[in-house]
Amino acid sequence: MSGHSKWATTKHKKAAIDAKRGKLFARLIKNIEVAARTGGGDPTGNPTLFDAIQKAKKNSVPADNITRAVKRGSGEEAGGADWQTIMYEGYGPGGVAFLVECLTDNRNRAASDVRVAFSRNGGNLADPGSVAYNFTRKGVVEVAKADGVDEDSILMAVLDAGAEEVEDMGESFEIYSEPGDIVAVRTALTDAGMDYDSAEVQFVAGTKVEVDVDGARKVFRLIDALEDSDDVQNVYTSVDLSPEVAAEFATDED
Repeated sequence: MSGHSKWATTKHKKAAIDAKRGKLFARLIKNIEVAARTGGGDPTGNPTLFDAIQKAKKNSVPADNITRAVKRGSGEEAGGADWQTIMYEGYGPGGVAFLVECLTDNRNRAASDVRVAFSRNGGNLADPGSVAYNFTRKGVVEVAKADGVDEDSILMAVLDAGAEEVEDMGESFEIYSEPGDIVAVRTALTDAGMDYDSAEVQFVAGTKVEVDVDGARKVFRLIDALEDSDDVQNVYTSVDLSPEVAAEFATDED
């Protein structure tokens, strides 16, 4: 899971989020509905729901919206959609692997959106299994940089909880663990007096593909196109940026 400086990637994602806050809210609400439907509406007994609610709160989703999403998902309130998870695999510019997670109530629409995004942005869909083998499900907890919070202090707090690696992302740290250890890791952080921005299970690429600045522009253009679809919930890639490329790409994003 080793990677070069990813602060440009993080910066890019934040810029995209600011521009698409409405879409972000919708994605976070979907996560809450699905988590409540799968594991029940009580966050104390449903860690996935707990983390989905925390992430929504961190991103300023109104409390009423969160409450209603929990009720819809748990069946207390009518109106919840029949969300289905579909994974699409593909290759982007420079041979970068893409794993696209959709949460949709219309499979045909989702498939069409994903196909069009790939074809118009220098990528192509791939056969099932041809990309997924390179990705592993990992628990990922993000911690913002702050006074007294550095790689060593985080490691000290989470190592016994099952954390495997702490990675410096520039503006934050990411802690990787097995999916089943994510609750223990975030609990260890809070017990040590450290706040975290998000805790969720993600797909992490094993083998990464390094790109130049032009390649980075093309890859993130495809990510943006995919995220424009209301059905696309998460986009995972194998892209890797060297510190030099990351710095130049960040300048582009200013």
